[in-house]
Amino acid sequence: MEENTQNSFEIDGDVVSLDELIKIYKKSKESKKSLNKAEQKRDDEQKLKPYQAELIKLQKHLENTDQKMIILFEGRDAAGKGGTIRRVTRYMDEKHYRVVALGKPTQEQKTQWFYQKYIQHFPRGGEIVLFDRSWYNRAMVESVFNFCTQKEYEDFMNGVKGFENDLSRQGIIIIKLYFSVTKDEQARRFERRKNDPLRQWKLSEIDLQAQEKWDDFTNTKYNMIKQTHSHNAPWTIIRSKDKQKARLESLKVILKSIDYEGRDASLNYALDPAIVISGAREVEIMDAQIASSGKFIG
Repeated sequence: MEENTQNSFEIDGDVVSLDELIKIYKKSKESKKSLNKAEQKRDDEQKLKPYQAELIKLQKHLENTDQKMIILFEGRDAAGKGGTIRRVTRYMDEKHYRVVALGKPTQEQKTQWFYQKYIQHFPRGGEIVLFDRSWYNRAMVESVFNFCTQKEYEDFMNGVKGFENDLSRQGIIIIKLYFSVTKDEQARRFERRKNDPLRQWKLSEIDLQAQEKWDDFTNTKYNMIKQTHSHNAPWTIIRSKDKQKARLESLKVILKSIDYEGRDASLNYALDPAIVISGAREVEIMDAQIASSGKFIG
């Protein structure tokens, strides 16, 4: 390569300006970065596959034993619930699972018993139902945005443990996952949704207010976990700043919830304590935050 003028260079007989060289370099760098991200994503998905294969065994065991399982996915907006649900169900038999994501209640549903709209979606024998937000919407979104009255909120908080205990006594396996994301990471994900035409549909008016009401959501989260964590239906907190780790650990939590035939003993089912926290431990952590700084961190 020979320098032809101050701002251009001769490369293999072609004269290329400095600006063009800079553009070519940046494009090459971006292309390499995209390639590395794609390779990393493929590697991450490969790491999930052995556990996804185990979920098929678990699903078959439920079918053979006529057992029922409900998995609740709760947490702040953009905490990674949807992506985790897709990884959980990716290779499952569609005849034996359903994903339920209910919209706001109709006028008719508002006159019904609160749990009625959820119960009609409960699993039959041998089936898994995954709720992308559940009856705990009343304890979080409805409470924060005043979509329910104070009495409706209190009635729910006072009665939900009894409701879940009844489900457990009837043999339904209940797994409650709460995805916990930091405020900065939530803001970053919202910004990505704004700028990505393939993700803009995910951004709702409620989402846009989530950052403003961060502290309100934190307070309601604390009260919800503290009052509704129980032996029969415990909460499991998933730290979801790192989506890949959150997905992997969520799969492990589900797999550890029941003994099933043919479990692959060579896999590592140990939960990462930095990602997976029991509901009781989360309350202790939040109590310590209040004691040390006078406020919750997240």
